[in-house]
Amino acid sequence: MDELIAKTARQIVALLKKGEVTPGQLIDAALARIEAVDAKLNALPTLCAERARQAAENLGGPNADTDAPGWLAGLPIAVKDLSNVAGVRTTFGSPIFADNIPEQSDITVEMLERRGALVIAKSNTPEFGAGANTFNEVFGATLNPWNLALTCGGSSGGSAVALATGQVWLATGSDLGGSLRTPASFCSVVGLRPSPGRVARTAANPYDTLGVSGPMGRDVRDTGLFLDAMAGRHAGDILSLNAPQTPFLAAADTPRLPNKIAFTPDLGCLPVDPEIADICRRAALRLEAEGVQVEEISPDFSDAGETFQTLRAARFAGNHVDLMRSHPDKFKPEIIWNAEKGLALSAEDIAKAETARGALISRVAEFLGHYDLLLCPAAPVPPFDVTIRYVDRIGDVTFDNYIEWIAITYCITLTACPVLSLPCGFTGSGLPVGLQLVAANGEEARLLSQASAMEALFAVSAGLPIEPPIDPGAGDIPA
Repeated sequence: MDELIAKTARQIVALLKKGEVTPGQLIDAALARIEAVDAKLNALPTLCAERARQAAENLGGPNADTDAPGWLAGLPIAVKDLSNVAGVRTTFGSPIFADNIPEQSDITVEMLERRGALVIAKSNTPEFGAGANTFNEVFGATLNPWNLALTCGGSSGGSAVALATGQVWLATGSDLGGSLRTPASFCSVVGLRPSPGRVARTAANPYDTLGVSGPMGRDVRDTGLFLDAMAGRHAGDILSLNAPQTPFLAAADTPRLPNKIAFTPDLGCLPVDPEIADICRRAALRLEAEGVQVEEISPDFSDAGETFQTLRAARFAGNHVDLMRSHPDKFKPEIIWNAEKGLALSAEDIAKAETARGALISRVAEFLGHYDLLLCPAAPVPPFDVTIRYVDRIGDVTFDNYIEWIAITYCITLTACPVLSLPCGFTGSGLPVGLQLVAANGEEARLLSQASAMEALFAVSAGLPIEPPIDPGAGDIPA
C-alpha cells in the first residue's frame, strides 16, 4: 500500500500546506489504489481525474477560501453520485440519468471545491439514494470490503467502501433515513449526520430538514476536518448556518469523555440482533469503567416509525411522481411503492405527522438536557448477503416494506439532532459494528470531542485502510 494512502486526511493536508507533497502526487496515488482494489468493490464507478488535475492548477484562485479552517489544499475526495459535479457524469443511480452530465455543481460540491477539495470520483449509491443496500441498474452493486459476499449498506455505500479501502481520504455522504450511518457501521468508518443547516446543500424543497449532507472519514478527527470544509452559510440554502468561530477539528482534537450518557439497545421499541445489542452495550460499559455515568434508558420513540414513514412518503411523492409518470418502467419497485404511499396520504395525515415530529423533537431535547449523549446501535443487524435487496425480518418481527428495518436510524433523523456513527467493535465472524452517538441540536463540536475520546477508548478505527479479500465469493449482483 502506498504510504500516502495509509496517512490520515489531516496528515496529507499538513503535507500539502508545507509543500512536501503535491496534489498531482495524491491524484496519482489515489488512482493507483483505485485501480488496485476497486474492480473487486465497485465503490467509485465514475472517475474524473483530468478534471481534478485541472482544478489543482487553479488552487488558491480569487474565489478560494484559503483561510478557512477546512482548507483542504488540493486533497482528492469522492462525491456521492446523488450530488451534481459540473462536467462529470452524475446518474443518481437511475437509468433515467445514466448519461446525465450536469453543467453546474451542487452547493455542497461548490463549497468543497472553493475550499481546496479536488473531486476525483463519484461514489456509488442506490437508485435516488433509496434503500440501505447500494446497488442500481446503472453500475450494479458495491460490495463490503470486509466480506465481498455482503452488502456495504447504503445509500452512501460507495463512499464508505472507498474510505475503508484507502481509495480516497475523505468522501461525502447524505442521510435521510440512515444513509450516512448504516454504511459507516457496515464498513467500520465514521459518518456524521449533522444538524439541518450545518452543511449547505441543493434541495428540491428548501425547507426540508429530513435530508442532510455530511462528512465521512476514516476516523473522527478527519471527519471533523471535513465538516469544517463543508460547513458554512450559502445564499442558495435558506436554512444554512454560519461556520462556527472555533473549528470542528479543534473540538475533535480535544477529546473529552462525556460525564453522563443514556444507552439504549433498541430505542425502547425496535427489534435488534442480540449480538449487535450486546456489542453496543459492552461499548457503553467500557465508558462506565472510565467513570462515565451510564443509564439504560430511552426517550419515547413509540410513534416515530409511523411519523417518519408518512413524512418520507410525502417527500418521495413530491420528488419523484412527475418522473415516474414520464418513465413508469425505469423505477425500482421500492421507490414506486414509497411514492404511491405518499400520493395516498391526506393533508390531515401529513399535518398529524408534522405535529408528532414536533412533539418528538421536544421530548428528545428535554431528554438530552439531562444527558450528554444518547447511544444506540447504528444498524440493527450485521452486514448481510448483497443479493438480498433488504432485510425483511429481525427475530420474530417481519417488515412489510424495504425501509422499516433501519428504523433505529430514521427515528433519530426525526429529532434534528447531530448523530455520529462510530466503529465500536466486531461480531464473532469479524464484521464491523457501529454505535450511534446522538447530541443535542447544534452540538456538533461537543459531539466530535466526545466521539474522539470514545474512539481512542474503543481502539477500532486505527485499523484502516484495509485490503479487501482476494476471493470475491459473491453471488449474483441484484439489479
